[in-house]
Amino acid sequence: MENKLIISASPHIHCGDTIRKKMAGVLIALIPYFLVILYFFGLGAFMVTLIASTSCILTEYITQKYILKKEVTISDCSALLTGVLLAFNLPSNLPVWIIVLGSLFAIGVGKMSFGGLGNNPFNPALAGRVFLMFSFPAQMSSWPRPMAWNTSYLDAETGATPLAVIKEYFGELSHLTESFWGNIGSLVGEISAIALLIGFAYLLINKIITWHIPVSILATVFIFAGFLYWIYPEGCVSPVIHLLTGGIMLGAIFMATDYATSPMTPPGMIIYGIGIGILTIVIRVFGAYPEGVAFAILIMNAFTPLINTYIKPKRFGGTKRK
Repeated sequence: MENKLIISASPHIHCGDTIRKKMAGVLIALIPYFLVILYFFGLGAFMVTLIASTSCILTEYITQKYILKKEVTISDCSALLTGVLLAFNLPSNLPVWIIVLGSLFAIGVGKMSFGGLGNNPFNPALAGRVFLMFSFPAQMSSWPRPMAWNTSYLDAETGATPLAVIKEYFGELSHLTESFWGNIGSLVGEISAIALLIGFAYLLINKIITWHIPVSILATVFIFAGFLYWIYPEGCVSPVIHLLTGGIMLGAIFMATDYATSPMTPPGMIIYGIGIGILTIVIRVFGAYPEGVAFAILIMNAFTPLINTYIKPKRFGGTKRK
């Protein structure tokens, strides 16, 4: 009777991963991109990132400590990551008070109103961006030109983004390499595909995310946009332009892969990514907005519970999915 079989709840062995470690890994992957935007947008990019990050952290702290009266979890870096991603979805000359409002909405409504990290159905940073797009369309559509960082923060020289030009004139960009490296006027998070791809490689190597969602989004965008360009070249642009402009790279790699709002299984991730890719091109080509990544991700966030319900892995010891 001395050799008793003791059964405990799983998991029996901890893999060593923590929320803080995962969030920090994503932040590290964003460092190359942050350096690029500092080079092209200077003080404006730094100020927007600092204000959004600080506002998100303070909003989560105050909400948890004084409103919900629960344990404060700002040390897990999730609020910091939300602030950084929100900043990358904003113009680098946005007024401070608008950035703070976006942060309040992202954390207070998009995250904490649903119970905090892991319970939110929608990506908080994108929720904050869409809130600002509808509330302050004029300010959110004023994009500084690159290398205008030697001017003052709020007075940076502005101009139309490549997607806005394409939407209005159906024109081809003359220098795709500028979009690839980042020398274009846009939101903070709509430049330098190469820096985002470096971050993507880091995330894959360290197994922070898998390839399924980013690759399925980018492949779908390329195939669908290529098909439209083939059947109607006069009114559409090449799929390469769609990949290198707008927020598709940032959205596919860093926004759509959010653990709480994306499917759990590889097949579900691929379906989710295909849906985002199709919706992005539909909104860009046929919709009123030149950019559609944020809307596409939020729409597919709403379908994530449905995907998880019907796309399940085979049960241990089972022969089929149920």
